[in-house]
Amino acid sequence: MIIFRYLTREILVTMSAVAGVLLLVIMGSRFIRYFSSAAEGEIPVSMLGTLMLYHLPGFLELILPLSFFLGILLAYGQLYLNSEITVLVACGTSPNRLLRVTMLPAALVTILVALCSLWLTPAGGRYNEVLIEEQQSRLDFSALTPGRFQDFGDGRTAYTQAFNDDQTRMQEVFISERQRRDDGTPETVVTRAEGGYQTTDEETGSRFLVLTDGERYSVEPGRNVAERLEFGTYAVRLSRAAEMAQLDDAEYASTPALIASGSDEALAQLQWRLSMPLMIPILTLLALPLSRVNPRQGRFAKLLPAIFLHISYLSLLLAALDAIGRGSLSPAIGMWPIHGVYLLLGLGLLRRSQLGGNR
Repeated sequence: MIIFRYLTREILVTMSAVAGVLLLVIMGSRFIRYFSSAAEGEIPVSMLGTLMLYHLPGFLELILPLSFFLGILLAYGQLYLNSEITVLVACGTSPNRLLRVTMLPAALVTILVALCSLWLTPAGGRYNEVLIEEQQSRLDFSALTPGRFQDFGDGRTAYTQAFNDDQTRMQEVFISERQRRDDGTPETVVTRAEGGYQTTDEETGSRFLVLTDGERYSVEPGRNVAERLEFGTYAVRLSRAAEMAQLDDAEYASTPALIASGSDEALAQLQWRLSMPLMIPILTLLALPLSRVNPRQGRFAKLLPAIFLHISYLSLLLAALDAIGRGSLSPAIGMWPIHGVYLLLGLGLLRRSQLGGNR
């Protein structure tokens, strides 16, 4: 148990450090993208934290296998340099026992990756897409920056001169929208009002923008005639209650839905989700022999080849995901030969390392 706790701690501490660095880089890149969208008024700043939180399982799904792989390489590499593994072997710790000890934290990481891959990542991704799609499909003035014309998509542009102190009412509101008449004729509707505010109907749950003291113009391209409507109060429905975007992409479908679907795209996504946790034990078999170094080589001697090995593994899985989804690769074959090749490679390297250690 002392050996188990010691080796497990070394692996998990190193893995956590590597995962922390990778997570910081990836989340920082995604946060910059979202922050740029918020600065342009496409999404409100208040959504940034929620979007990043629900992206976290997707980041961990990709980061944890690589972090655990590098954790074994770096932790055991240091132990080999310090001759600690040599001492453990001399005291009766066989290579097979070392493998069994390493597989226990590997099982823990496998469960965590499976939880993310099979449940949390698709659920979080779908929730984020719904949030973004709802935001882009409605004229939500909570994202408006005073004094700027901002595009909300679908031909809608809005402007407000200023907000009141508690940010609940707008002053000098301008809205331009592209619409179609009942006969399909396109028209541009321009609305100007001295003030406006958002409210929610308690009975239906629908959200409305209420404009006060303004005019509304309907202009058809190619005609010099426009319709003008003056109003004291004018309400525009922004969204309906419980209105959810319909996301049919297999990437956002639940795992039971993928199993029930049976389409090529669904089977490709299902095999991808199963491949993420399956990578962990295979990478463990690869990492153990690659971590064996001597003091002359240094701790990072095999780090670069190991990273290229992981990249090739992941790249082949991504290529298979695309091929299965397009129908050019049979789902019955799928990604399993790729796992088989790297499994045999890991077993071969492990066998070679053990024979070399016995000589």
